[in-house]
Amino acid sequence: MHKNQPSDIGALLLDIGAMLMSSGANTNRIRLTIQRIGKSYNFKTDFLITHRAIMLTLKDSNGNMCFNELKQTYTHTPNFKIVSGLSKLSWQIVEEKLPVEKASKELKRLKALPHYPRFIVLSVVAFACSSFCRLNGGNFIEMLLVFIAAFSGIFLRQELAKKKVNPYFTICIASFSSATIAGTLGLFLPYQHDNIIFITSILYLIPGIQLINSITDILDGNTINGLVRASIGIVVSFAISIGLLLAILIFNTN
Repeated sequence: MHKNQPSDIGALLLDIGAMLMSSGANTNRIRLTIQRIGKSYNFKTDFLITHRAIMLTLKDSNGNMCFNELKQTYTHTPNFKIVSGLSKLSWQIVEEKLPVEKASKELKRLKALPHYPRFIVLSVVAFACSSFCRLNGGNFIEMLLVFIAAFSGIFLRQELAKKKVNPYFTICIASFSSATIAGTLGLFLPYQHDNIIFITSILYLIPGIQLINSITDILDGNTINGLVRASIGIVVSFAISIGLLLAILIFNTN
């Protein structure tokens, strides 16, 4: 049955690959997942994976090309719930010989999974920043300042993202806003560790996923994707530093 549906299988593989790339998976995981599913459907897969698009060719057991298409990736938003769900789906296809129709239904279900409530996301991320403040020697008042500053900065970043503002400019504004709010609140609730307050209030902006994936991609031989991700991480880091620098200059903090 699968041999009669190369277009459906190709569309499924492209969708899975695009979702993995957009959700923060490294290139090697995407490659292995596509190969695993393609092999289970008795197709040889040839593909090109880039940061913005995936090109896929399917060949049958006789080496005849029966599918060739390119698909752009989605908006890059880290979501490890999707990455883990797609990995589980790939093994389910292999072990249970899941038909294409059922695999497509499961893929639609994963796409429709609701995000965590916004307030919970804002609170948990802000609490993580304040926890780093505590780990670096901050007191509870300083933790409170960092929590408020990070919470406000994340909220502003999300609002700017909704309005389709340039993502790098958005990061710069969020960095400046969080640091400025932390410094302003410090005028009413004096703190002892000014550098800790400023630095930990913008930790939610650190491009950890891009930088980690850039290293793993380069080590796996996916040099172009690794360099692209490293470049994005560097530009994001620069945007963060500009916003933080402006706030520090305003408060004349050493």
